[in-house]
Formats: sequence, structure tokens, C-alpha cells
Amino acid sequence: MKAFIQNDWQEILKPEFESVYYEHLHNFLRDEYTHYNIHPDMYHIFEAFEWTPFSKVKVVILGQDPYHGPHQAHGLSFSVLPGVKIPPSLKNIYKELESDLGIKPVSHGYLEKWAKQGVLLLNSVLTVRDGQAFSHRGQGWEKLTDVAIKKLSDREQPVVFILWGNAAQSKIGLIDETKNVVIKSAHPSPLSATRGFFGSRPFSKTNAALIAMGETPIDWQLPEQAPIEK
Repeated sequence: MKAFIQNDWQEILKPEFESVYYEHLHNFLRDEYTHYNIHPDMYHIFEAFEWTPFSKVKVVILGQDPYHGPHQAHGLSFSVLPGVKIPPSLKNIYKELESDLGIKPVSHGYLEKWAKQGVLLLNSVLTVRDGQAFSHRGQGWEKLTDVAIKKLSDREQPVVFILWGNAAQSKIGLIDETKNVVIKSAHPSPLSATRGFFGSRPFSKTNAALIAMGETPIDWQLPEQAPIEK
């Protein structure tokens, strides 16, 4: 669990990895992975950072903690591994994507293509016990991911932050809204999607914001078949 991210995030987050709170988190995780079934596996904890380097981030989609079912989580918010049933929240994201941009839902939930284009799919908490949502809350992950959000907010090139639901929107104080763009709505969960997520058009709004920043918009169309997970 000693972190090493193979891009510019390593230097950005190095002070966190050397902190007292991260040492506590590391010891906690070592015990958890030894005694329980934890998601994602320890080699995929930092996948969001690995796939979307700090300097390449255009968009942040902020989630809470990883999916806690078998074989679902692989380190990216809302994404699941190839061959895994698409979770309800992601189904609703696909519905809104179709409504917004006319992009038909694909048969998988593997969001690699978004990540590789600069969409940081970041959870506030990066690990979870099998079957126990929020079980790794308050152990230190929030401190680390808050720093990541703040560093992106302070970066010279602005970022589009997509904040779905109250938990994501609680991070708004970390974001400089005078230079970055914040797009917020209800969460895509079936419990709340009808209360403001559907019809919010986050994908077209994001691309309009990116174009205004002088950035290339995101191609939100996923491949029909998920590539083999690396």
C-alpha cells in the first residue's frame, strides 16, 4: 500500500504520502487487506490517478467510495470492470448521456476512454470493505483526495468539476469558482435521479466549458465492447 503513482501526481501528493495521517491510513489498510475482502484490489487503488495525470486533467467527476460488490471496483468512480453488470447509478448516467448528446448506452460500465481523455473519475474514499458501504470513511482518504481537488483547483489551467449529490457538493469550498467551472445536480442514484439529475445536461455543459477554455471537448461515446482490463 505504500503509494507510488507513475506520473506527475506522485510529486503533487508526495507530502501526503509522507504525512502522519497517511502512515495511519497505510497501517489501517494493511490490516484490512490482511483480514477482510477489500475493494478494489490493492494494485488498483490509485488507478484514477494513474490513468489521468495531473497535467492532463480537464474534468473531475467526484464519487464517494468504491462499489462494494465483488469484482466491481477498479479505482475509478462510477466505473466497473468489463463483464460486470452495469450498476444503477451508471445506468442513469448513460440515460442522461443519451438524453443530452444522443449517445446510446453501451453494454458495459468500463469508463477507461473517459479517463484517458482527461476525466479524473475520483472517489473521496479509495477503498471499501466487501458489502459494507462507507466502511473506510474517516481513515484518512478524504484528506488525500481533498488535497488532490485543491491542487487541481489552484492549477493554472482551469478544470470542470462535476459534482453530483450532496456529498460531492460538500467539496465545493475546495474549488476556486472564479477560475474553474462547477456543474452540479442531484446524484444519479435511482433514489435521487428524478430530483434534478435527469435533464441536467452535464455532458454538453462540460464540453461547452472546455471549448470556452480552449480545450478539446470530451468524446463521451464509449466503445461498444470494453477493452480487456489491464
